[in-house]
Amino acid sequence: MNCLSAWMRSGGIFDYDQRKVRIIELQEQTQDPHFWDDPEEARRIMKKLDHEKTMVAQWDELDELCDSIQVYQEFLEEGENIRGELEEEAKRLERKLEALELKNMLRGEDDHRDAILTFNPGAGGTESQDWAEMLYRMYTRWAKKNDFELSIIEYQDGDVAGIKSATVEVSGEFAYGYLKAESGVHRLVRISPFDSNSRRHTSFCSVFVSPVIDDTIEIDITESDVELQRFHSSGAGGQNVNKVETGVRLIWEGELSDGSRERVVAECQQERSQLQNREKAMVLLKSKIYELEKQIKEREKQKLEDSKSKIEWGSQIRSYVFHPYNMVKDHRTDFETSDVEGVMDGEIDEFINEYLLSISATDRTE
Repeated sequence: MNCLSAWMRSGGIFDYDQRKVRIIELQEQTQDPHFWDDPEEARRIMKKLDHEKTMVAQWDELDELCDSIQVYQEFLEEGENIRGELEEEAKRLERKLEALELKNMLRGEDDHRDAILTFNPGAGGTESQDWAEMLYRMYTRWAKKNDFELSIIEYQDGDVAGIKSATVEVSGEFAYGYLKAESGVHRLVRISPFDSNSRRHTSFCSVFVSPVIDDTIEIDITESDVELQRFHSSGAGGQNVNKVETGVRLIWEGELSDGSRERVVAECQQERSQLQNREKAMVLLKSKIYELEKQIKEREKQKLEDSKSKIEWGSQIRSYVFHPYNMVKDHRTDFETSDVEGVMDGEIDEFINEYLLSISATDRTE
């Protein structure tokens, strides 16, 4: 029994054989003469096929690494001085296995989708707006480190510093699956750089994460419920953003499936024409409404009710303390670190991992 078999016996579930069968089934679908009659569905199937092939290939790579480790162990038992090489290979296996196990947990119906992040600072003016920009920078760096593409959809500078609001799209495999762990209110405690008396301040910013929907998801919106506003594009878009009145803001007020009424706002200033911005803003609006409906379903299932409930200022998911000590703590998993600088530089993988592990553990016990 190799090390991967031991991992599967200890609780890891990969379904290698089922994935191989699934690859054959998907490949057969691509051979249909009418496969490309529905381009959107064809692209969805091709994306699924590529994912399954990638997962199987990564498992095969781990299997080969296990065989290599076993050979090293045999040489070590025969007296060869290769303990250093053996330990290094074991560390490589551990890192790759953890990454594959994490990706294997992303089985939600929307986990494979791209993600939309919306930043909204809380009350507190410049303090909260500066905190929102710090979070914006943190996620931007995380996306770059993990080879995700990031595009600015909407960005409004703060009056003095920071941002009033921002919306970005993160594109890449399982972008939403990873970033759904970050949806909620983030709390900062620090000595304010804007306070001449150097007093300690607490600031809040909500990060709302939703999957980018496509034609496979139906979201019905009554046009009369949507208010259209136009504004001058500005901010961090650089040359890709016109400084003319092409920015579009859509405001929807309506009733969700649980009877609650919501006001949802979506803005776009990414494109050069007002029509393109309006179309993009409508996708964002529907994506946000879809995420709200997902949260309703999750609450009905009573899965992680505290961490997945509607975002409110009193329900922060994570605290970032810069004074009187250094600590970042996730209140859903109790995971914490004193490496504040690393976290603000985009090193948040451990927080995401712990959250996804907690969801996986909950799913297995139900």
